[in-house]
Amino acid sequence: MRNSAGTRTKVAIAGLGAIGTTVAKALDAGIDGLELAAVSAANIEKHKPWLDRLHKAPATLPIEALADAADIVIECAPSKLVRSIVAPAVSRGKMAIVLSVGALLANEDLIALAKTHGGQIVVPTGALIGLDAMTAAAVGTIHSVRMVTRKPVAGLLGAPHLVEHKIDIEGITKPLKIFEGSAREAAKGFPANLNVAVALSLAGIGPDRTTVEIWADPALTRNTHRIEVDADSARFSMGIENIPSENPKTGRITALSVIACLRKLHAPLRIGT
Repeated sequence: MRNSAGTRTKVAIAGLGAIGTTVAKALDAGIDGLELAAVSAANIEKHKPWLDRLHKAPATLPIEALADAADIVIECAPSKLVRSIVAPAVSRGKMAIVLSVGALLANEDLIALAKTHGGQIVVPTGALIGLDAMTAAAVGTIHSVRMVTRKPVAGLLGAPHLVEHKIDIEGITKPLKIFEGSAREAAKGFPANLNVAVALSLAGIGPDRTTVEIWADPALTRNTHRIEVDADSARFSMGIENIPSENPKTGRITALSVIACLRKLHAPLRIGT
């Protein structure tokens, strides 16, 4: 994404939780060719003290106005808001960076909308490694993808799957498998937890053929993911342990992944697919 000389790409952020706040501060500190133009949050007054301390305070706007104020809109909000954030951006031919990637499965027409209007939906690597290898393998034939996720109990509490099936994990004393199924089913049952599984599936063989296992583990303090891939080009496995942010459902590395994605936009050297 190149700009004419002297102009900067304007970035807006929807949602100022752990991820959005970290990304906003990084943009304010300086990312080559970019500027923080606008933000939106459910309770913007809560964030005023630190927003006012930025070098250049961004405009505070309702979600639907972000696409008019920026070239790139970053979604860092609850998954139910994805459509209201992404649709205005891509229908104007702009870029939407999506973190709640699981919500794309319920809004797949957004991809067609982006294609029609010359927009683009970008899913950062987030809390997962190996998406480059997966996208490369997908050019050939991938036979199977399996992901096993283990999370601390606090990071899973309140998940719709647990509520619907009346699964109580608060008092467990040993690891408990709480789900096994497709990435699509995982996204519905754990919308705040399994964006990584959906990103993996979209990079590879799709949400219905990607299998996911989820464990609640009272001994863990980190979110862990193990992925096994069998393809005609390679057989590979990946493992990562993510340190949670102040939001136990989200790893710290997710915000850093967004920052890395933004840095690539104007970088003279880009590493990775």
